[in-house]
Amino acid sequence: MLKSVTIKIIVFIGILISLTTCTWKASDPSVCFSENILPIFVSKCSMSGCHGSGSKRRSDFTTYEGIMTKVVAKHPLRSEIYTKIEGLGANMPPKNYTQLTEQEIYLIKAWISMGAQNPSNCITVCDTTSFKFAEDIQPIMNTWCVGCHSTASAGGGYDLSSYTGVVKAVTANRLMGTIKHSTGFSAMPQGGNQLSGCQISKIQSWINSGYPNN
Repeated sequence: MLKSVTIKIIVFIGILISLTTCTWKASDPSVCFSENILPIFVSKCSMSGCHGSGSKRRSDFTTYEGIMTKVVAKHPLRSEIYTKIEGLGANMPPKNYTQLTEQEIYLIKAWISMGAQNPSNCITVCDTTSFKFAEDIQPIMNTWCVGCHSTASAGGGYDLSSYTGVVKAVTANRLMGTIKHSTGFSAMPQGGNQLSGCQISKIQSWINSGYPNN
């Protein structure tokens, strides 16, 4: 009798946890288009010949309007932009390109489930006085750059997925010119808008301090 009751309690707790998790994933308020979703598509999908700005054969994934051509709000499984990256038959990004992480796939699904909106007031306040490499600089690179500049695909000869690779770009005087869209440099992220002023300031402050590996 005691064993049966114990089993029922365990099953009930399991169901409760499952429902709680599903509810949280479906309504996660921390997913912001400009901060969490757009960077994924700019970094992983908008390289030359794919879904870049002004693409005539494919949707432009550097803008909200372009991304929405492949989205059915609140229905990720009916949204081509999601079914191409997750599930049976998923084939994007192509095999030889940097793949999306599980977290990135989850964020896209959560964003679509929440209505695929593009609010103007969800940007997190940015502290320009904080510029540690592991906490501040590498996450910016991971978000915006590693789709084209990784170990698997070192665009221009630069792998920005590691400290060594980022420093190589810094010492070659290539990093700041590209992200500031300066004359004579290839504007990065490729096909996307310039990084925020706060992000650029963080990177510049880190460089000015001697680009420590902290």
